[in-house]
Amino acid sequence: MLTDIQIKNAQPKEKPYAIADYGNLSIIIYPSRAKIWQHRFSVYPNGKRKERQRRGGYYPTMSIKEARSWRDSNNELISQGLLPPLKYEKLKQVETNKASFKDIFDNWHHTMKKQTWSDDYSTDTQQRADLYILPKLGKLPVESITIHMVRELLLEIQDTGKLDTVGKIKGIVTRVLGHAVSRGAIDINVALSLSPDLFIKKKESHYAHAKTPQELKEVLLKLQQVKSKQSVKTALMLVPHLLLRPSEVVELKWEYFDFDERMITIPAEAMKIKKKIHHVPLSNITFEIFSNLQINSLDSPYCFPSPTNKSKPIVAESLNRAIRRVGISKEQFTTHGNRHTAATIIGNHLPHIRRDVVDAQLHHKITGVSGIYNRADFLEERKTLMEDWSNYLDNLQEN
Repeated sequence: MLTDIQIKNAQPKEKPYAIADYGNLSIIIYPSRAKIWQHRFSVYPNGKRKERQRRGGYYPTMSIKEARSWRDSNNELISQGLLPPLKYEKLKQVETNKASFKDIFDNWHHTMKKQTWSDDYSTDTQQRADLYILPKLGKLPVESITIHMVRELLLEIQDTGKLDTVGKIKGIVTRVLGHAVSRGAIDINVALSLSPDLFIKKKESHYAHAKTPQELKEVLLKLQQVKSKQSVKTALMLVPHLLLRPSEVVELKWEYFDFDERMITIPAEAMKIKKKIHHVPLSNITFEIFSNLQINSLDSPYCFPSPTNKSKPIVAESLNRAIRRVGISKEQFTTHGNRHTAATIIGNHLPHIRRDVVDAQLHHKITGVSGIYNRADFLEERKTLMEDWSNYLDNLQEN
């Protein structure tokens, strides 16, 4: 880890050179004696690794602590499949220690909207802030915001029964205060100290799913008996293999496919829950099915076009209706429960596949150190997972 003494003692040379800190953060020493922070990271467009970098502020104006916070803010965006801003922007405030929470929010919102957000997401975030956050915290100096204030704000929302909203507002406040830290307006993000035990957990709805290989085998064999339109039959055949939500499967478009790389890359706006880019490696089995499907695609942009209007996809509920007709009850199995089935059986019967790799492919949040880095770092392991899982499903039906 770099220290101020090391940086101050670093002398210029004929060409710029880097001194590494940690976590891909370094400082570049220029012949002019300028010392500028740099953060290097990897992204995976279409499954291909690309090296990228961002230039931070000048040392000592941007301190070691501020540089590390800036790097961590970048990593948070990268872990969501987003690119950090091209330029490091200081908070546009003459005296950052007098900036209000709204000043910080506006700067954060402007930066994120300009660099990464869709218009819809930007509008949703602004509306939530206007309704729940800014009336309570907006005019307060950001340095005066305490953990007690944030806790009371969230508990008031919880008392109205809006449990989903509590999590979303907590996320916005946490990221705004994190932005304030990275811009040097405050030293500590108090929202990070909130105990999750303070808040009521929304009861998770577990869709009916196969819990054992034998139960899964029975479902797969019955799926072969489905008599429906070709789009529905093929989508049902692929749902167990792809580890996507049913709605994400039926809305797949051919533009997402790179057959040379054997990869589906679903854009952030097409993902139903976490609005982040998602990669789905194609196994030999799914590659062959999609290749044959494309030949007979009827010039539709969708892989599974509606039989009545090829400009639209089939609806996800048509999959559940089809499996009910072959005797699979909603208490036995639903297409929504397929991902739960996969997580359970892979964990118990494919022990060589790490849980964080499965979580990445299921598009779950990865916690701990792994969550800091781009989930595409697991791409090679995910290719192995998808191939092994497809083979497991295929063998299960034959034995």
